[in-house]
Amino acid sequence: MKKRKICVVTGTRAEYGLLRWLMDGINKSTKLDLQIVATGMHLSPEFGLTYQEIENDGFKIDKKIEMLISADTPSSISKSTGLGLIGFADAFYELNPDIVIVLGDRYEILAASLAAMFENIPIAHIHGGEITEGAVDEQIRHSITKMSYLHFCATETYRQRVIQMGEDPARVFYSGAPGIDNIKNLKLLTKNKLEKELNWKLTSKSALFTYHPVTLEESDVEIDLEVIL
Repeated sequence: MKKRKICVVTGTRAEYGLLRWLMDGINKSTKLDLQIVATGMHLSPEFGLTYQEIENDGFKIDKKIEMLISADTPSSISKSTGLGLIGFADAFYELNPDIVIVLGDRYEILAASLAAMFENIPIAHIHGGEITEGAVDEQIRHSITKMSYLHFCATETYRQRVIQMGEDPARVFYSGAPGIDNIKNLKLLTKNKLEKELNWKLTSKSALFTYHPVTLEESDVEIDLEVIL
C-alpha cells in the first residue's frame, strides 16, 4: 500500500516543541511518510540555528526555506512572507505531499498555507479558533482556518468558534492541546540543574511570566515592563 505523504511545516523552536511528538508518531507509522519543511527562525544564526535541534531529535529535514529578513518592521514581515510564499511554492511542488500540517498563527505558517491552498494541497491546522487580543496573530490564525480542510482545536469552545466561521463540523475536531504530550513525555530538570542552566537562584516564592508584544498598536516595551514589574 502506498504511504501517504504528510508534510509538517515548522518555523520556530516553540511550535516545533508542540509538533515534535506528532512528528514522532507519523515517523513511526507504517502507513505514513513524514516530510519536514523548516523555515523562519530555525535557519537564523541570530536565533540559534534551531533546525539543528530537529535533526538532533533524529528527524530528517526535507526542505529548508530561507525567508527571514533581519529587521523588525511591518514591511520586513511583509517581505519575509513574500519570500516564504515563493519558497513554499517550490518546496510543495517538489515534495508533492498529500496533506500539509501547520500549527498556530505566525506569518511563516501563513505563507505555507497560502502556497498549499494555491497548489490544492489539503491543510490540517492545529490550534485554530483561539483569540489573541491586541496581536495580529488572531487575524493570521483565522485566515489559516479559512484556508484549511481539517481543524484540530484545543478546546470545545475553540471548535465551536471554527464552526461559527463556516467550517464543516465533520472536519472540525476537539483534539486537545499537543503541548500535553510534552508534559507526558519530557524529562524535567531537577531544581538544582534548572538553576544552573538559568544561572538564577530560585527563592521560596518564584513567579514566571511571559510577555507578548502588542502588535496592533504602538507599544513601548520599557513602559510595559515598568507596569508589569
